Amino acid sequence: MRRTTQLAIAGILVLACVAVAGDGAQPAAAARLAIRAVPMAAGYHPYLELLSGPPETASMESGLVTLLPGHAGGVHNTEGFEEVLLPLDGEGELRAPGRAPVKVEPGVLLYVPPHTEHDVANTGTRNLRYVFVAARAE
Repeated sequence: MRRTTQLAIAGILVLACVAVAGDGAQPAAAARLAIRAVPMAAGYHPYLELLSGPPETASMESGLVTLLPGHAGGVHNTEGFEEVLLPLDGEGELRAPGRAPVKVEPGVLLYVPPHTEHDVANTGTRNLRYVFVAARAE
């Protein structure tokens, strides 16, 4: 992965932590949240947890997903969470029943609303790597 992409992702994760931490006027649990950089290991990792959710964050969870060519992550539902996907390398499709597939590629941020069944599939010839961030919406 290019260094600029790594820095951009680290910046997004730090900014997300800052947004959750806010201006200090939150309950005691939120006050324990800390700004931090979350390293993303190089190489092949089918799934690498980045943020594990409370109490590490107020509500966010995130991970680095790597899909081999021709593989998919598996159909799942966001339930009470909203989710963003930030592709780093490769290409694929975000698939949801009753909807046209959405192209997954670097430079495009994808949003998945709460209660949405979906899957991500690698349609390319090299590994598809993306970071997802999910936050409780309800």
